[in-house]
Parts: sequence; C-alpha cells; structure tokens
Amino acid sequence: MTSQLAGIAEALDALVRAGGDRMPAALSSAELVAVTNAFGSLKRHVDAAYSAVAGEVARQSRGELGRDSLAKKQGFATPAVLISTMTGTTVGESARMIQVGEACALRTALSGEPLPAKHPHVAGAVSEGRMGMTAAASIVTLLTRLALRVDAARLDDAERQLCELAPGLRADELTKLIARVEAHLDPDGVAPRHEELRGARTLVIQERDGMLVISAKLDVETGAPVKAAIESLVGAHLRRNEHADDATRDARSVRQMNADALADICRHAIGCDEVPTAPSATVVIRMDLEALESGLGIATIDGLAQPVPAGAIRRMAADRQVIPCVLGGESEILDWGRARRLFTVAQKLAIGERDGGCIDCGAPPAWCHVHHISWWNRDGGRTDLANGVLLCTGCHHRLHSDGWEIVVDGPGIDARVYLVPPPWIDPQRKPRLAGQARYRLTA
Repeated sequence: MTSQLAGIAEALDALVRAGGDRMPAALSSAELVAVTNAFGSLKRHVDAAYSAVAGEVARQSRGELGRDSLAKKQGFATPAVLISTMTGTTVGESARMIQVGEACALRTALSGEPLPAKHPHVAGAVSEGRMGMTAAASIVTLLTRLALRVDAARLDDAERQLCELAPGLRADELTKLIARVEAHLDPDGVAPRHEELRGARTLVIQERDGMLVISAKLDVETGAPVKAAIESLVGAHLRRNEHADDATRDARSVRQMNADALADICRHAIGCDEVPTAPSATVVIRMDLEALESGLGIATIDGLAQPVPAGAIRRMAADRQVIPCVLGGESEILDWGRARRLFTVAQKLAIGERDGGCIDCGAPPAWCHVHHISWWNRDGGRTDLANGVLLCTGCHHRLHSDGWEIVVDGPGIDARVYLVPPPWIDPQRKPRLAGQARYRLTA
C-alpha cells in the first residue's frame, strides 16, 4: 500500500506541474490536454490503491463468515453494495473494483510461503497506473473464462500482451480486442457461442408517438449483410461530402443517413424480383486458407468485432455478395508503383485486411478511402500497399491539419501501422500502434 500511495503522490505532483491547481478557464489548449492526462493518471493510481482495499473488504465479507461478514455487520447485503454506498459509485463499478483487487492481491501458500498475484501482469499494469479498472476487469474476466480451456503458459503470454495493448483503447475498441483475443485463444468455443447468439436474434417493429420504432438484435451471420449494405450507402454520402461546398453538402447526421439507407433498400425490395443489394456492398470475410478448406476454425468480418465459426461461412458463401478474402494471389497486382494514381479494389481489400478500417477511429472500411501516405502529386508517392492506409474523411483531414505522420512497418498485409503525433501533442513523438494490429496477439 505504501508504494501505491507514493504513486498517488507522484501523480498529484505531476497534476500540479501540468497546471491542475489553476482555474480551467486560465489554461491554454495544450495545458488543458496535459491536465486531463494528469487527472487520468491520478485517477488510475487512486483506483489501483483502492482496489486493494476493495479486495480485502470482499475477503472479509465472504459468504462463509455468515453474520461475521464485514458487509453484513455494516448493514449491507454484499461488499459491492457497501463500497458503492460509501464511495458513491455504482454497484457494477464496485464489483469491478473488487474483481481487480482480488486478482492483483498477493497470496500466501498453505505453507505460509508468499505467492505472486493470480494475474501478475494485470497487477503490474494497474499498480503502475498504466491501466484503468474497466480494462483490467475485462482482461481478468476473459482470463477466468479461459482458465480451464487454454494452456497456462499461453494464457500468461496473452495476459502480458493484453496489458500492453489495452491501455488507451476506447470502450468499443476494448470490446473488439477482447472478442478477437478470446477467439484466437479458444477457437473451439466460437461455434457454440455463435449458435447461441444466432438463436437469440430478434427484430421488433412498433408504432410509437407517430414514429416506427425498429429494434433489432442480430447475430453476426444475420447482421453482416445488413450492416454492409447500409454502410455502403452511407459511406458514399460521406465521401461526397469531403469535397462538397456548403450548397451541396449533405447536412444529415450519420444516424439519419442510416435510417434513409434502410428505407432506400426496402423501397428497392418492394418492386424487385431479386434479393436487394446495394451495388457496391460486399461482406468481406477474413479467414486462413486452412479454415476455408476444412470448415474448421474461425473467421472475422470487416467492421464487426465478434468472430464467427468457419462452418457459418459455408452458409454465407451462397450469397454472391460475400467475399472470402484470400489475398496476394498471382491473379492480382497489389503494387502499382507510379503506373496508376488510384488504388484498385484488390488493393483496398488487401489494405483493409491489414488496417481493419480507419487506422485512427476504427470507422468501417465502407466509410473510408485509401490515402497515400506520400502524396501522389506533391511527393511522387507510389500506389503500393506500403504507401496506403484506410482513413475516414474526418480523420484524414484532422491528421493532416494537426501534423501527424503515418508509418507502415513491415511488408504486405502483415505490416504494423503507427501514428506518430506532432511535437505539440507529444514532444517525444512516441509512435502509437494503429489499425488492426491493436487487436491482434503475436502468438
């Protein structure tokens, strides 16, 4: 606890140095960012220190103690409710705090010999203030779920890599990371989970307050064509907006575009004898050649976090708008040099395999275009995989205007893409891992 309190003191000093003791209105833009970052570090250190306390509260409130349970002696049904009431957090947040505290606590063998924490890599990342409670709890939950199905050494290596990848990810990115890692570590568990989700699919249409309310829960196999068709139509509008002036700009929000795209598809279906599809909408499925040939293993679908079993791909393959992506074959030229200015469809599919969507915000590939890192006109850039990345319109303009650099490290679709911040954001200009590699274990 002494070292954790020291971490809080250091984080508090850093906050003061950043300007946290001044009125927010008096801070410059750069100072506001620095103060926000310092507050984040302070919060992670405080949570790390208290998670140890929460774990001990839970230990002293375990069910076998009966009336001697700490929580019950204080008038609370569970330790999570006790912590929630006393700290002003939700019961869910308190439960996560307990979960992390228990996973990071030092243990003692029956012989009295001290033992390391149950999850030492999580414990290290939390105690050092590199990772918050949400990410730590998600990783602990995953490791617990896989403990009986995955070799201990492989699980330990996965824990280490997860603790390196998770810090700094948004909630949706963390969800994608956890889903991909679970499928990577336990491919045999993907098929039963997929069938469970497929059986739970629903769509309800109700009229409420003069509006039609459509509520749907679709498994990945059912929902992928729906998502691809809508995103294709919306992506076309977003790309047109990139060079539109005020008079021609489409002023609809993305949610309104989604609604109108669904209506357009359904209007087409009413008078069409064939299954309606958007002309440019494709469902791109990515899987190993061995899984494609054997029907065993897993696959991922562009723009979706949840992996699917290879067996489900056989059902989807009957749809001519589904593309199983096997890249780099002799029939496609993936590097064009200066021979052509625009990236081809084959190149975009290959870059999509590497990047998974916008390399910064993660927007789906249908919303993105392939951007030359070294510009075609200004820099004489080549139309090759190593000189192209997927960017949505918003991130394209922001990265350029703010002075970010993009680095592609490695060959072909296995390369790792990094974003290098400008000096005014990070004086050290430490590269930040971007694109699909954020969700991929190395082994």
